[in-house]
Parts: sequence; structure tokens; C-alpha cells
Amino acid sequence: MIAFEVQDMTCGHCVRTITQAVQALDPKARVQIDLATHRVAIEAVQADAAALGDAIREAGFTPVAATA
Repeated sequence: MIAFEVQDMTCGHCVRTITQAVQALDPKARVQIDLATHRVAIEAVQADAAALGDAIREAGFTPVAATA
């Protein structure tokens, strides 16, 4: 499990955007997002943490690695 804290994720649209960005990179990834705690947990199939963080950044957010 790869986890990020994304403080600038504030709404349902943000959740959808991050989910789409991750799944564009790794279509079989499972994405769990807790908007209240700003936590994104990803069970990746193909991508590594660096690539996933880059995808979230390219979607306009600021992910910080967190402990799973």
C-alpha cells in the first residue's frame, strides 16, 4: 500500500481528479481516499510511489508521502 497526505484535496471533485490521475497511470490500482483526513491510499499494480506521486502532482495537487 502506498499512501500520501494531500492537504490541498478539499472536495469530491478533487477526489475524482486524483482517482482518475492514478488510474490513468495504473488502471488496475485500487484507490482509497479519506477526504476528512486528506489521505490517499493506493494499492498499485504497475506503478511505484514516485510515479504515483508525480501523477497526483501533475493533476494539480501536492502529495506528501505518508506511512501506510
